[in-house]
Amino acid sequence: MTTTILERCEANGLRMTDQRRTIAAVLQEAEDHPDVEELYNRASAVDARISLATVYRTVKLFEETGILEKHEFGDGRARYEAADREHHDHLIDVHSGAVIEFVDPEIEELQERIAAKLGYRLMGHRLELYAVPLTDKDD
Repeated sequence: MTTTILERCEANGLRMTDQRRTIAAVLQEAEDHPDVEELYNRASAVDARISLATVYRTVKLFEETGILEKHEFGDGRARYEAADREHHDHLIDVHSGAVIEFVDPEIEELQERIAAKLGYRLMGHRLELYAVPLTDKDD
């Protein structure tokens, strides 16, 4: 299995321009779940020739090729992460928009049990928890 977004692009036969390489590198370095606007800000800081339209087209291509995974966390922005990452779930702070990745073996086992109880073998899942900090008394 290839390990970087750039390697996955090349393995999929995508023509990699300098701008696409920059966008791939920015995505690879991202430790968050950036939207297209944030990707544009980061990529254009590296190469001022990159346009917002180029970022949109590149993200769409990467998503269609299975290199990126799109997430919509209810804030009206599509966000992205590499599609080949280890499985994890997301907890979204509805006030700040922060996205926290986590893995919980108990939740994973529970999902398997529920599927089996209903007569199914689980093939995959996506879990998103929407929450506010425990210190919030208003919600």
